[in-house]
Amino acid sequence: MKDFAGRTAVITGGGSGFGREFAHLAAGLDMNVVIADVQQDALDTVRAELEARGAKVLARQVDVSKAEQIEALAVETEATFGATHLLFNNAGVGSGGLIWENTIRDWEWVLGVNLWGVIHGLRSFVPRMLASAKADPAFTGHIVNTASMAGLLNAPNMGIYNVSKHAVVSIAETLFQDLALIEAPIGTTVACPYFVPTGISQSHRNAPADVSGEASSASKRAQQMMSAKAVGSGKVTAADFAATVFEAIKDDQFYVFSHPHALGNVETRMKDIVGMHNPSDPFAARPDVRTRLREAMSTIAAQVAGGNA
Repeated sequence: MKDFAGRTAVITGGGSGFGREFAHLAAGLDMNVVIADVQQDALDTVRAELEARGAKVLARQVDVSKAEQIEALAVETEATFGATHLLFNNAGVGSGGLIWENTIRDWEWVLGVNLWGVIHGLRSFVPRMLASAKADPAFTGHIVNTASMAGLLNAPNMGIYNVSKHAVVSIAETLFQDLALIEAPIGTTVACPYFVPTGISQSHRNAPADVSGEASSASKRAQQMMSAKAVGSGKVTAADFAATVFEAIKDDQFYVFSHPHALGNVETRMKDIVGMHNPSDPFAARPDVRTRLREAMSTIAAQVAGGNA
């Protein structure tokens, strides 16, 4: 996709992090911008920022885990701006903990946003994009699905998040092949950030009331603490990575990474699979991280036990 001016970008998770940066880049390219987010105050802030730049904006509070809300967004987008040219299935939440300690509602929440949000986005918008392409031979479009390096690796104490992002990578790769099969004029990109400062480590602030939060398992709280520290210390900013994604859209590039040096870990995983080896130690290069995680889990577990005594 080379031409952006006057076209329309739809961005879920548009109230913060990558979504906010995608929205600003789209506005800077003179696109119509549709932003959806579950957090109304963040959505209002970004809408005001974009309108101050002169952008045409449609902002809606949307829970991407709800198919009917995404469908309503697609209907309103088409009624307001016509065809969708650029779709960012970007909304996401983070959660960790030992895989057997996550509750059913933890799984439903994370998969609802990270996986079903992508599914709903594709089901509502792709048929409309294909219809636009059929009606206009000059139509070109692009779809960006935000996954993670966690979609290519399997770090311990992050199972619920790993599962959701592996599924997004699989969907994105299959989407690429499906669109190629029918020769659709729609490009695809899977974005795989690593430790980039965004609001994802604070995802619990928007969690439903029945999803375990601050008082949950020691492993989950330890992972939240470790992730917040790792993400907060990241040197690549959300704006940096968003700009990289837009260059990938222009170049019709599928895989995009914020930290390409981390691909060595992906290569190790692939060698384990092909060689039928047991999974390699993810902490081989940084055993201190394993030590800190274990210590955090033990400390929090002791605090919880003390509080319940």
